[in-house]
Amino acid sequence: MTPFWRSHALWPLATYVVAMGLLAGMHLDLAIAQRWFYDAAAGGWLGRHAFWAEELLHDGGGVLVRAIGLAALAAWLASWKVARLAPYQRALLYFVLALALTNGLTGLLKRFTNIDCPWDLETFGGRFPYIGLLADRPDALRHAACFPGAHSASGFALVALYFILRDVDRGKAWIGLVVGLGLGAVFAFAQEARGAHFLSHDLTSAAIAWCVSLSLYALFQSRSTTLPALRPASWYSTASAAASSPTNGVGSTSARNSPR
Repeated sequence: MTPFWRSHALWPLATYVVAMGLLAGMHLDLAIAQRWFYDAAAGGWLGRHAFWAEELLHDGGGVLVRAIGLAALAAWLASWKVARLAPYQRALLYFVLALALTNGLTGLLKRFTNIDCPWDLETFGGRFPYIGLLADRPDALRHAACFPGAHSASGFALVALYFILRDVDRGKAWIGLVVGLGLGAVFAFAQEARGAHFLSHDLTSAAIAWCVSLSLYALFQSRSTTLPALRPASWYSTASAAASSPTNGVGSTSARNSPR
């Protein structure tokens, strides 16, 4: 296994599995929600009916991400006619696909996982019993659709920026990673404070977003696909001589065409 796949696939997957095992085995979802987000004496969920959680981060955040996605789609369509956008055509296509597939896959999984939202549980004033993350759900209960978290997934989807930039400018790539993980984490906090999701729901959303962006990156870089390489050569034409040296991770032309 190459260093790229160890750092981008193996270790993130291992971290996710361990974290989910702890959350499920120790019922940490309940403990975290009760300790940080729910206060029955004070009237319930910390963020329920709160402007910062409901209007600003949930409604406003959703509008923001949709606007980013639509702007990227419009820019990709325009890149076929506007010469100034042409060099970014491949990156824009990748970004649009990453956002669409992350949100689409998250929505699809919600239909089949059959897991309740915290605010629906008896522990938090709802009607239904808490069922462990890996426990068998009784058939008598109504079908639930709250796992994974769709809103946080829309924020985590922006980790695609990291893969767009990783072989162009490593410094900016890390900024892209922070933006994606940071926005997703903020959305997750708001949703958990509202009682809409548990930590495991949003951790899974982050994992989905990462896997989608990573898979698309590998697909775009593969020589066996008809998709264009993610980064056109013109991105490097104005770079300094150092930008193409092995010391900054770009390397040779053949190295650019496959994940490292």
